[in-house]
Amino acid sequence: MKRSLSILLAASLSACVVGPDTTPPELETPRAFATPAPFDGEERDWWLGFGDETLDGLIQDALRDNLDVRIAQARLAEAAALVRAERSDLLPTIDGFADGTISTDLEGDGGTQESAAGGLAMSFVPDLFGGRRRELEAARALLAATEFDRADLRRLTASSVASTYLELRRIDARLALLETSLDLQNRTLEIVRLRAEAGLAADLDVQRALADLAQTRAQRGPLVTARADADNALAVLTGRQPTGELVVPLEGGPVPIYADGPDAGVPAELLRRRPDLRAAEADLVRATALVGAEVSDLYPSLSLPGRITADIETPGALARQTVASLSAVIDVPLFDFGRRRAEVRAAEARAQATLLTYERTLLSALREVETALVSIRSAEDRRADLAIAVDASEQAFSQLQALYTEGLASLIEVLDAQRQLISSREAFVNSEAELALSAVALYRALGVSSGPVAEVRY
Repeated sequence: MKRSLSILLAASLSACVVGPDTTPPELETPRAFATPAPFDGEERDWWLGFGDETLDGLIQDALRDNLDVRIAQARLAEAAALVRAERSDLLPTIDGFADGTISTDLEGDGGTQESAAGGLAMSFVPDLFGGRRRELEAARALLAATEFDRADLRRLTASSVASTYLELRRIDARLALLETSLDLQNRTLEIVRLRAEAGLAADLDVQRALADLAQTRAQRGPLVTARADADNALAVLTGRQPTGELVVPLEGGPVPIYADGPDAGVPAELLRRRPDLRAAEADLVRATALVGAEVSDLYPSLSLPGRITADIETPGALARQTVASLSAVIDVPLFDFGRRRAEVRAAEARAQATLLTYERTLLSALREVETALVSIRSAEDRRADLAIAVDASEQAFSQLQALYTEGLASLIEVLDAQRQLISSREAFVNSEAELALSAVALYRALGVSSGPVAEVRY
């Protein structure tokens, strides 16, 4: 029996495998991106290019404690366990059993008789046509896809933390600018009041200057609310409870600007660099393997149940009889009114849909990179133009304020110049934030994560 079982097991593992094999799709990609990358540097923990220790700490906290990342890790453990379960289906199962009986002769002398039996039950289903091996292949592909999904979630989590942090720093810069603007308008209001007290300006001018001051001051409330929202979002992203205690202390400095980053490379590199594309490829491998699993159901199956039983007449006695049995059961599909073939066609359709999803994911990735490259170029140009606008606005306001003091310019001209200066400064702060956010978007689009994407064997 041992020799027969060994032969059958070896034959099962070397049997044919039906169904299609997965071949990586040859997807056409452009030879180069339409817009060249603005930098060429090493691939690393990309957020270090901002030179901001607070941002570095927040991202490290998020990659460790973010609940979505931890959920993805649990799903990875689940997928690994499923691979082990599918692998065990290729091997025999052995179970133990025991039972006992006590019988009494009610019509005779009332004596009792005790008996017991125990043994082993074995079951083996040879994988003659590779259905279970296809299911194991699908489980391995699911494990790979889950690993890539986890890597992609880390990529997105890091970029979400960076984007939220930069938005918060934009708000801080705008709050600092708001205080500067209020000081500027207070000085203008004081000049107007002095001129009104001297009879050189009407009370109407005072009210106009006061109205501008109040409108600027009214912007503080929405900014404070927006900052609290961003700070609470960072708390959640880093796995903390938003208790109202500041995650990021209030700072009045400029928005961090990226210093260096990875080369955009060529579009074809995205196929190996972006985890979501690798996950889509693994999904295709899984869907194709499941086609083979369905095809195997069209063929006969063989099962080999066996038992070894030892009967014992009384407890403590030696075995009275030992019986070993091995049987073979062949299940041949005959008539199911097309159910099995319909399931094969359904699996083929799912595989085709998975291939199209893979192509769609690639197109979306290419679009994201192209858009991010254009966005960075535009943000750089906008920031340079606004720097000129701020300088010109400061000079214009300074000159008009001096002319107004001498009575050579109207208050309307001064207030217009003041509004233009405040608007230019705010636009410049926003342009710095947009430039930094564009850099984050490019890192996210290129698939640069907190580490290299693992090579997975299916």
